[in-house]
Amino acid sequence: MVLGRSFEDMCAQMYYRGKMFGFVHLYNGQEAVSTGFIKLLKAHDYVCSTYRDHVHALSKGVPARAVMSELFGKTTGCCRGQGGSMHMFSKEHGVLGGFAFIGEGIPVALGAAFSSKYNQEVLKDDTADAVTVAFFGDGTCNNGQFFECLNMAALWKLPIVFVVENNLWAIGMSHVRATSVPDIWKKGPAFGMPGVHVDGMDVLKVREVAKEAVARARRGDGPTLVECETYRFRGHSLADPDELRDPVEKAHYAARDPIVSFKKYLIENNLANESDLKSIEKKIDEIIEEAVEFADASPLPQRGQLLENVFADPKGFGIGPDGRYRCEEPGFTAGIAQV
Repeated sequence: MVLGRSFEDMCAQMYYRGKMFGFVHLYNGQEAVSTGFIKLLKAHDYVCSTYRDHVHALSKGVPARAVMSELFGKTTGCCRGQGGSMHMFSKEHGVLGGFAFIGEGIPVALGAAFSSKYNQEVLKDDTADAVTVAFFGDGTCNNGQFFECLNMAALWKLPIVFVVENNLWAIGMSHVRATSVPDIWKKGPAFGMPGVHVDGMDVLKVREVAKEAVARARRGDGPTLVECETYRFRGHSLADPDELRDPVEKAHYAARDPIVSFKKYLIENNLANESDLKSIEKKIDEIIEEAVEFADASPLPQRGQLLENVFADPKGFGIGPDGRYRCEEPGFTAGIAQV
């Protein structure tokens, strides 16, 4: 959790220094959800995220330097600088991507869960026990693909956990003003799957719920819908002045900071002392500093990379007869290059 918080704080600094571009959505305050679920997963399990995806990637094991480089738009990023803040992807770590449009990642997560079941039941691969965890926000839960995917997952008993990170606000729209039945977890039983509500500011409570949901999916009993009530400590994105939320509400949730609460738990139960925690924080600071230095020193992508990973076979469209990318022609940006 501390890695995620420190990473996001550094992102804010780098964004305001002009090192990052576009929209950057930070995860401050919601770390207990990511840690509570993803740290239970196996290496071959899958995670599907949203535009608020940096910490999900970090929790699944993507190196901080690879995530930071992606945010800087450098070739050493996990998507070679072509994804940016909202599109973290790592095949090696089972991160199926962040998605800019709400609900966009849920069908992708469903497909990954279907592949696990198909490989196990049809292709008879006993090692295909991967579980998929789909993260999304409260604003997504009034969208059609959310309901369609709940139905399909329950119908086919797919190994997937739907995790709603209910931070109470969809950009500037209060959840209770936009939803006829604000209790999202109740939508699970309507489709024949368990629905669970948990305090998303308490990492241990999240972990307990995650244990059962992940185990249920892995043993073939089907999906679970988990609503984690949490809160983001910053605006919707770094471009949001955050003037719509009540200061009293923000102060209420700030007092329940999941990292501060967990530190207190560790000390009170003699699981760690202040020195131990300071040592962890120092190590994380070094990781973050190294990630920034690495990203800053890394090269920008060549223009020829623009047309890579766009078409399965770019020959005849993106590559000229001489084998060179057409975007390298002098007239490309002027719109007069021969196509």
